[in-house]
Amino acid sequence: MKKLMLTCAAAELISTGALAQSTVVTTTGTGHAAAVQIEPEYRTKIRTYVTEHKVRPVQTREKIVVGQPVPREVELEAVPADWGPSLTRYRYVYSGERVMLVDPSTRTVVQEID
Repeated sequence: MKKLMLTCAAAELISTGALAQSTVVTTTGTGHAAAVQIEPEYRTKIRTYVTEHKVRPVQTREKIVVGQPVPREVELEAVPADWGPSLTRYRYVYSGERVMLVDPSTRTVVQEID
């Protein structure tokens, strides 16, 4: 049984490494609050987009943080295609000069882009 578990863990590590090399976004962790790793050039594109398009920040009573759901009254914005094809499955919220990537199915913040 231990050998089977070690073999499965090794296979997962190998496949995760291959994925990380070939994609822009790597998700780590499990459940609703899996972290999203974004390469630096895409972080720059995202910050530039928010600045150039003069995206208005949302105002909420609670601070919007990674791992927590965004309040229902906050409208989630579609991720533009130029942020990278791996990010288009997410939505975003601009709050407190931070772009928060949100899983639209759970409304949970998965990454903060500052």
